[in-house]
Formats: sequence, structure tokens, C-alpha cells
Amino acid sequence: MRTPAQENEVTRRIDYARVARGAVQAMQAMQHYSRDSGLEHSLLELVKLRASQINGCAYCLDMHSKDARAEGETEQRIYVLSAWREAPFYTPRERAALAWTEAVTLIADGVPDELYERARAQFDEKELVDLTMAIITINGWNRLSIAFGSEVGSYRPQQAEARAARAS
Repeated sequence: MRTPAQENEVTRRIDYARVARGAVQAMQAMQHYSRDSGLEHSLLELVKLRASQINGCAYCLDMHSKDARAEGETEQRIYVLSAWREAPFYTPRERAALAWTEAVTLIADGVPDELYERARAQFDEKELVDLTMAIITINGWNRLSIAFGSEVGSYRPQQAEARAARAS
């Protein structure tokens, strides 16, 4: 008989990276495109965190909070991200990106013209397409991690690993 704590544990179902290497490579290519698009890495990490909050992806929340901290993001901004509208810690560009992230993640609600205009005031055409591609990508990773039970807490940021290797 499973305990209440065990009932809430996520069981790893399929190692999707092993089973569908080509699909994962395509997702990784989208991730690399977003990373190299010229958008600020700090902004991309906030977007990844916000979409992962909305989708309830514990694996991606763990990963991207670690990556954000490794890149210098403050604890305060990470902690209050779900209430970004009420917090004074985000720039107008970040606010536009977060609002766009919410609309694209919850796409069934549509994307109002007013929100599009706010986003366009902060992002040129290419940047807005690149931002949207980053949102699409994190939503895809969220769905893979949730559906197939990625092991939460196992992720180590690459920068932390590189620092550890240099220190030894």
C-alpha cells in the first residue's frame, strides 16, 4: 500500500530522450535557436520559469530557477515571479514578455490586440517571433517532463558544473 507521500511522487514513465532521439534533437535545436537569438538570457529564464509555473512543471521550475540563479538572477525576482504584475522588480520589457508568455501558454484564451501592441512596443518583429519560439519551446519541454515523469531535483546547471571542474 502506498503512503500519501508516495501517492504524490511522480514515477518516471518513459525515457523520452532515449526513445525519440530525433524529436529531442529537434527540441534542442529550438532551444539553441532561442538561446542564440539575441534576446537577453535573463529574460528567457524568466519566461521559462513563468510558463513552467503556469503548466505546473516541477522539473522545469527546478531547472530554470537553478539556471537563473547561476546566471545572477536574484532570489527576490524568482520568488515573486508568479505575482509579477504587483511587484516592482521587473522592467517594462520583462513585463511585456511575461504577459506575452502567459497569453501564448494559455493560448485557448487568445491573444488580445492590446497585449500584442504592448509586446510590439518592447520587441521588434524578429524579437517577438524569437520570444514566441522560446515560449513554444518551454511549453513543449513542460509537456514532455510532465507526461513522462522527469526526475525533479536531478538537474545541475552547466555553469555550476564548469565552475566545479575548474576548482578541482
